[in-house]
Amino acid sequence: MAKASAKKNAFYAQSGGVTAVINASACGVIETARQHKDKIGKVYAGRNGIIGALTEDLIDTSKESAKAIAALRHTPSGAFGSCRYKLKSLEANRREYERLIEVFAAHNIGYFFYNGGGDSADTCLKVSQLSNSLGYPLQAIHVPKTVDNDLPITDNCPGFGSVAKYIAISTREASFDVASMCKTSTKIFVLEVMGRHAGWIAAAGGMAASEDCDLPILILFPEVPFNEESFLKAVQEKVDKYGYCSVVVSEGVHDKDGKFLADQGLKDAFGHAQLGGVAPVIANMIRSKLGHKYHWAVADYLQRAARHIASKSDVEQAYAMGKAAVKMALAGKNSVMPTIERTSNKPYRWKVGEANLSKVANVEKMMPASFITKDGYGITKKCREYLGPLMQGEDYPPYGKDGLPKYVQLKNVAVKKKLDSDFEVK
Repeated sequence: MAKASAKKNAFYAQSGGVTAVINASACGVIETARQHKDKIGKVYAGRNGIIGALTEDLIDTSKESAKAIAALRHTPSGAFGSCRYKLKSLEANRREYERLIEVFAAHNIGYFFYNGGGDSADTCLKVSQLSNSLGYPLQAIHVPKTVDNDLPITDNCPGFGSVAKYIAISTREASFDVASMCKTSTKIFVLEVMGRHAGWIAAAGGMAASEDCDLPILILFPEVPFNEESFLKAVQEKVDKYGYCSVVVSEGVHDKDGKFLADQGLKDAFGHAQLGGVAPVIANMIRSKLGHKYHWAVADYLQRAARHIASKSDVEQAYAMGKAAVKMALAGKNSVMPTIERTSNKPYRWKVGEANLSKVANVEKMMPASFITKDGYGITKKCREYLGPLMQGEDYPPYGKDGLPKYVQLKNVAVKKKLDSDFEVK
């Protein structure tokens, strides 16, 4: 193993579902590390997230130009590849964690930056604990990211503001479309959005309506058990008043017994129920019970990849979290996560805070009851005051002559392997 006093390299990886601004965090990490070459050697990225570390498939970001790294700030998705791979507990598979330490030791890695959500925070915490028990000097810093906005302690999560902006805009535009057709055609539009247990993204659909833009919108939250009779009544009331209605439904909507309306009976890589397809369930319910013609859509990858309409505040915060992570590591911090602390709503102001990973890992932050209207189908003024600043401002990517945004595709040059043994990821 390298001596603790030697200049160490850093490892950065992206985890879980990517966002429109996760690369801005990568940019923050890499650019800040490059500014401290006296303390940090190279920044290696894991190809396809933590799998890259387990299989010693590392990317040498020093091979990328300053211009290419800077372009990450306006490029969507995960530039180094992500993965849905949750490491088991230390007790269940200690070998996986030991393998990580072996790879880090082989490549003189002393800084571990893991960019992800709650499961990633748990992995980061466990890696920190094991490196300590093995006597290997490693500073593990979690960089927050999740479109679901469900990490605790931090006011909001990088990635969410841009999704919220996209959903609010899409809901408003689609509602205008339905309004123009409802007399003789479509009366109902159903938009399915992400959100397994927390309804933050669905709530953003409510922002489409405002004091100067009166639109009939109903929201179905995971936090509110679905009641068919109540819902259909609410739909009909909107149609009677406006002639049409838009419904924003979270994929995680469930009945009073906890059964997901969109449960396919399958599991994802993290062991969660594989969801998707609640929009047609809701739309067909409306058609069969109320007789209204409908259209439905699933935002799916579009909502989290829409860098062209990203929120300026979201981009700035994503970059700031990456920068802060490196600063924390240089300050000797370990097993922590930079957070966003809101200090003012009007004008919107925030600062970087800090949270211990033991208080972040595997904890989900749901929508507060005070953010949901009493009927369960809308958002309150308090929720609007929370969401509004996160959607503020535009940060358009550069556009080419073809009218399309110009995004960077990195070379992602592989680092030569140093370990003799291969590791199988199951």
